[in-house]
Amino acid sequence: MKLATLKDDTRDGQLIVVSRDLRHAVIADAIAPTLQRVLDDWNFYAPQLEALYDSLNQGRARHAFDFDAHACMAPLPRAYHWADGSAYVNHVELVRKARGAEMPPEFWTDPLIYQGGSDDLSGPEDDIVCVSEDDGVDFEAEVAVIVTDVPMGTTPDAALRAVRLVTLVNDVSLRNRIPAELAKGFGFYQSKPSTAFSPVAVTPDELGDAWLDGRVHRPLTVHWNGKRVGQPDCGTDMVFHFGQLLAHVVRTRNVRAGTILGSGTISNTDRSKGYACIAEKRMLETLEHGEPKTAYMQFGDRVRIEMFDANGKSIFGAIEQAVVPLERTA
Repeated sequence: MKLATLKDDTRDGQLIVVSRDLRHAVIADAIAPTLQRVLDDWNFYAPQLEALYDSLNQGRARHAFDFDAHACMAPLPRAYHWADGSAYVNHVELVRKARGAEMPPEFWTDPLIYQGGSDDLSGPEDDIVCVSEDDGVDFEAEVAVIVTDVPMGTTPDAALRAVRLVTLVNDVSLRNRIPAELAKGFGFYQSKPSTAFSPVAVTPDELGDAWLDGRVHRPLTVHWNGKRVGQPDCGTDMVFHFGQLLAHVVRTRNVRAGTILGSGTISNTDRSKGYACIAEKRMLETLEHGEPKTAYMQFGDRVRIEMFDANGKSIFGAIEQAVVPLERTA
């Protein structure tokens, strides 16, 4: 099934069920008011939502309306936990080279994960608000999963069974702030502003054969200012699948329902697939020309991130954002 969160006058929005073709939706408040409520008791609520989803797809749902991604918040507008991995080690290697940092060999065997801000997650068409273009604004196109409870010490195979939903991510980075922050030895903070999510989150069965071995085996299409710059395959070159990433997260603590875990920027070693973040493009330019040629995003720039099924139909809807300056108040 496909779920989304509609904007209303609350912080957490209103849960809706979206049709498979993303054309129609129906409010699900008679079942549960929010997605977090569903995740807290998935076995109770999910069958009811599935029935509503079936009814919607068959054209029998009462009070259905046209689905509008612009009216959506992130599926979870604020989450108990947002963590992002770097499952595509090729991306890690390139970005570290761009910073002049060596690639530790254990990165190929032990996942790299950071914990980001989860109290203010952006909707699919919310602006990327920045203080300055000089911060090096970069998009990062990813896939993420939303899970139920995962106890400490859970194995990778068992952790995969906790995945309830899959969604898309734009993990915005301020590249020029990263080196100084990491040099302090305490991780990202100011260099990672609000993360954006696709309008729709889907259950893994909606992906069919594309959901295999804890990976999404579909290309992720990225447009920058209307030009397609990347279409890397999400299943290719993903060194750590989502079960392995989750097992790493719960090695020393529990994970609770509503946790979102990102894959890290999609990155293929096949350069013909393009790029899912500007930093990779700049690194390749540096290797070829001795310096980067491509600038980071400027005010007014737009990015669009979307995944299509084998029939060319959008699965999650699109993330489409513009970079805008912060409007300061006195």
